[in-house]
Amino acid sequence: MATKFLNNTRLRIRQKIKGTAEKPRLSVFRSNNHIYAQLIDDVEGKTIVSSSTLDAQVTARITSGATCEASIIVGQSVAKKALERNITTAVFDRGGHLYHGRIKALSEAARKEGLKF
Repeated sequence: MATKFLNNTRLRIRQKIKGTAEKPRLSVFRSNNHIYAQLIDDVEGKTIVSSSTLDAQVTARITSGATCEASIIVGQSVAKKALERNITTAVFDRGGHLYHGRIKALSEAARKEGLKF
């Protein structure tokens, strides 16, 4: 039941939020053990930048992928990669989850690095 509710929420959000090349969608996926973030151009259907707790640069700095500290590092990483590609603004897609905990930590870290949304 909870999975069906989350999937319906994701579909509702995706109908409203669209990313472009100038202002891509920052999509966040949270699993029990890891967190993933990617900037997506929905017009072309391509991922521009991505980062997760499985990246070699991130795993060297964390002990577990399921912590707020890991989310902060992923947020910093995705923002740095976006700024290297001259992307300064994005549309935030929290993936149907509440803006709390690991999702909030990732977004605030990305904002501190200079990504605006």
